[in-house]
Amino acid sequence: MTGTDSKYRTERYPRIVEEAARLKPDAVLDCKAICQDEQGRADFDRLHSRCFEDEATACAFDLLKLDGDDLRRQPLSERKAALRKLLKRSNVGIQYVAHCDLDGEEAFQAAGELGLEGIVSKRLAGPYRSGHCKSWIKVRNSKSPAYLRIGDGTF
Repeated sequence: MTGTDSKYRTERYPRIVEEAARLKPDAVLDCKAICQDEQGRADFDRLHSRCFEDEATACAFDLLKLDGDDLRRQPLSERKAALRKLLKRSNVGIQYVAHCDLDGEEAFQAAGELGLEGIVSKRLAGPYRSGHCKSWIKVRNSKSPAYLRIGDGTF
């Protein structure tokens, strides 16, 4: 990302930037920016409208580096534990996304009932892998607003 791009994103997502600046020690997180509706669910229309970017928060799924140490080869279970510890005092800008030990079908059904985009399943003993790979699976909820936007080309 160029300096101009970085500054633009910094201005667009002040809550996330403010919370990231409070994190000690330095860390690299795997996150997704969201805006929430009144029920606390991710609302992609709010995020993509760019009218609510000052309300955006980051949902942190994984911890890749901590204080200069590369954690990507460590098991997900260890990275998640370190991430939870890092974010235990985090405010609204960055939220820890907990791991759930439900059966995949149960987790997907629960996510659908909440209107969520879907689920991502990863091996707890696995290292970090970016992009699509065999060590994690993303299953989308075909009835979620985000999925429907992909289908009609408005995403």
